[in-house]
Amino acid sequence: MGAGKSTVGERCATALDRAFVDTDRLIELNAGTTVAEIFSTQGEPAFRALERTVVADVSGSPAPLVIACGGGVALDPDNRRALREHGVVVWLRAAAQELGRRVGSGAGRPLLEHGLGGEDGLGGRGSTPAATLERLAVLRAPAYEAAAHFIVDTDGLAIDAVTELVLEEYRTWNA
Repeated sequence: MGAGKSTVGERCATALDRAFVDTDRLIELNAGTTVAEIFSTQGEPAFRALERTVVADVSGSPAPLVIACGGGVALDPDNRRALREHGVVVWLRAAAQELGRRVGSGAGRPLLEHGLGGEDGLGGRGSTPAATLERLAVLRAPAYEAAAHFIVDTDGLAIDAVTELVLEEYRTWNA
């Protein structure tokens, strides 16, 4: 959350002349409701099942895509495997403090608004967004590292700079 996946992904897609897909937006389109509503009414496990289906679909696309995945995608070994097998995975890494600054109050972000536990083991309703992001960073880092072909550190960088770094790394990796 707050790493810049959607914004950087859209810009990379434009530069590479590829379609852009945001897995959270595709889940919402398929479900006919918001991610927040899915979390609220069906729970995190139901959301993760929808997410797994979407990741399998988009990673298997015959057309090359740029895909922005929700922050929990990499926690699922099947998701990691599908994404790594069919593409190049980039971890846009930022310090929890930087992410906290970017997401502010966490409005519209279920794990921050409600401190939901689920697969992340967060618990603690009423937790501040910054504290939740810190716990997420610790819990998710091993999965992100296992998923990523390369890492781009985004702390203190403008979106254009992050986009250029991703494109440089991609072109080097893809050469």
